[in-house]
Amino acid sequence: MAASILIADDDAVARRLVENMVQKCGYETIVVESGDAAISALTAPDAAAIDAVILDLVMPGLDGMGVLTKIREAGLSVPVIVQTAHGGIDNVISAMRAGAADFVVKPVGVERLQVSLRNALNASALKGELQRIRHSREGRLTFSDIITRSEAMTGVMRAAQKAANSSIPVLIEGESGVGKEMFARAIHGSGERKAKPFVAVNCGAIPDNLVESILFGHEKGAFTGATERHAGKFVEAHGGTLFLDEVSELPLTAQVKLLRALQEGAVEAVGGRKPVKVDVRIISATNRKLLDRVKQGHFREDLFYRLHVLPLTIPSLKSRREDIPHLLRHFLARFAAEENRPISGVTGEAVAHLAQLDWPGNIRQLENAVYRAVVMSEGDQLGLDDFPLLASHPHSETEIPTAPLMIEPVAGPTVVSGGEIPIAPLPLAGSLSMLTSTGDVRALEDMENEIIRFAISHYRGQMSEVARRLKIGRSTLYRKLDEAGVPGHGGKSGEETH
Repeated sequence: MAASILIADDDAVARRLVENMVQKCGYETIVVESGDAAISALTAPDAAAIDAVILDLVMPGLDGMGVLTKIREAGLSVPVIVQTAHGGIDNVISAMRAGAADFVVKPVGVERLQVSLRNALNASALKGELQRIRHSREGRLTFSDIITRSEAMTGVMRAAQKAANSSIPVLIEGESGVGKEMFARAIHGSGERKAKPFVAVNCGAIPDNLVESILFGHEKGAFTGATERHAGKFVEAHGGTLFLDEVSELPLTAQVKLLRALQEGAVEAVGGRKPVKVDVRIISATNRKLLDRVKQGHFREDLFYRLHVLPLTIPSLKSRREDIPHLLRHFLARFAAEENRPISGVTGEAVAHLAQLDWPGNIRQLENAVYRAVVMSEGDQLGLDDFPLLASHPHSETEIPTAPLMIEPVAGPTVVSGGEIPIAPLPLAGSLSMLTSTGDVRALEDMENEIIRFAISHYRGQMSEVARRLKIGRSTLYRKLDEAGVPGHGGKSGEETH
């Protein structure tokens, strides 16, 4: 899914010109003709996500400066590029002081607008990453810090937001690397306990003989090596949230004591004489189906029903491929800043390739792949060659859609396509051969597959745009890719690669 740009201008001709330029840069557009409409598009409860705003300063009613003021008052962090026919220094200073990210003079050229949008989106991504890191460290992470635009995540996000307003036990299931702990932190940071501790425990990393001591504490001298008294994670999380990661790995003996602690709201330290009352909200997570562990006899059924009050299943990254460009932009902004590397974007070929991989390690694997690419790259853009390890990964045997062999270069200015990331140009136009090498008319299915493959290459793997341009539903597009035997699109052929 490409970045979404809101264009606000009362001049219909100027509005249309800017819209065409933004679309040529590879972005999606939302167009309004007044300042009030712009604010409504940004703040409405059911408003579409907007990544940047191109704002005319001179409009009747609520003008551009008024829109900037309202954006600031609403606490929105969307970058704004202002434009006007009057390029006086006073206007520039006023707009920048009001929070504008950049300033362009009408009529703006496509190259200037392209650079401005790219810089604004990159700066916004870096700001978001820094804010996310700060919120995580301070225990103030919220759902706005979770990067997603996928429809597959809508139901999970809605249920998690409702859960945040209560103390209901939540069980988060999902593959390793999908962001289960981030969800747990967002639930904590969005609820009444956000000012209290968030204590995370990886149950799978604790030796069996130390589980009870770490969870419930121990008294001095309770066992060999217990030279000091330890309060335990339950007591540390008193008033806040205790996150039990990989809870399915708890040994059965510790499960008995955990069940009792949840039932009675009290814990008894190893070697202790009396229980200690605790008030904790339990959020647990597992990368396995906990019910299967119950059936196998590895997890207590009564404890399962204590934890499985509100289950949330986070989809794998291959089930939410439209999030990959957004995640790429944020990871690239962060690692380029951390490593002090002047990398401005990712090529279209690389984006298309990365969006098709199965990503068995999910978001964590994507993050590490971008980190390695930033460190090892020698250019100012990340290309397919900067991700060599992915090409040989057993779960990444993905065919890269390419343009047909019968192609000719198109004359005209080079426009760098955008999406979520600045993408290298693809100056190609397709021509479709109607006949086979023997002179027979080609099968309709073969020509349809060729058209789809060219469209995917032409639109840099932006599947929503491909479906829109081909005038078919996205589910129909994925089905046709599956029938054509192209793996990695979440269909049957993608499943057969496992």
